[in-house]
Amino acid sequence: MGKPVLEDLVEESAQLDTLVAGLEPAAWRRPTPARGWTIAHQIAHLAWTDRRAALAVLDPDGFASEAEVAAASFDTYVDHGARRGAELPPGELLARWRDGRARLHEALAAQPDGVRFRWYGPPMSTASMATGRLMETWAHGEDVADALGVRREPTARLWHVARIGVRARDFAFSVHGKPAPAEEFRVELTAPDGSLWAFGPADAAQRVTGTALDFCLLAVRRRHRDDVDVHAEGTDADAWLSVVQAFAGPPGESRPPSGEAAAGAAG
Repeated sequence: MGKPVLEDLVEESAQLDTLVAGLEPAAWRRPTPARGWTIAHQIAHLAWTDRRAALAVLDPDGFASEAEVAAASFDTYVDHGARRGAELPPGELLARWRDGRARLHEALAAQPDGVRFRWYGPPMSTASMATGRLMETWAHGEDVADALGVRREPTARLWHVARIGVRARDFAFSVHGKPAPAEEFRVELTAPDGSLWAFGPADAAQRVTGTALDFCLLAVRRRHRDDVDVHAEGTDADAWLSVVQAFAGPPGESRPPSGEAAAGAAG
């Protein structure tokens, strides 16, 4: 199962924890690249989602009832959870996030192989639930790092994010109202240690190449396509790079190209 990904999730969360644990209370109100969200909103969102994930694992009926309410207005429902958490004193918010992620880890580690949990999208296995939480933790951690002017060194944990991005190809096309290509793609990414992460048939005509870090940043929509070292060969592969996303739900706002963002700040 997913013991390795559970361990990676713990490490990813701990890395983000070190970024925020020593912040002065005022720094938690610093804006991040996500419009309207401060550092506090980012951590509050992770804490909120960890608690919902734990509910899905430990109380399926309770989660099902909540999911019905969320389905009516999922975007505002999620944002409301982040806003409420961001209103807490930073110390209380940090403690809540730590408690929630520890509870989720304990719950997932105790699950037998083969079990699946209801979620806001398709049902999730233990490994897929942990992988999704790792992806979100890394993505929102990138927002926090950007707000603090910190560059985080990429790690092998990005493999989980890249794999989600590749596996979600057809979903990414569908949420943009486009049919998914019939043929498989080849994706070759240079890992942080210089090795190759390869997905899909080696002889595929449609190909995507680049660095794993930049592909992951693109897939979680934290960078504009113009600002990443990711390249496509083939019309369908090129179209994918314009819609790729590693998360469920609507695509949301895209980040502007770096030059455009800088021009906007100057103006």
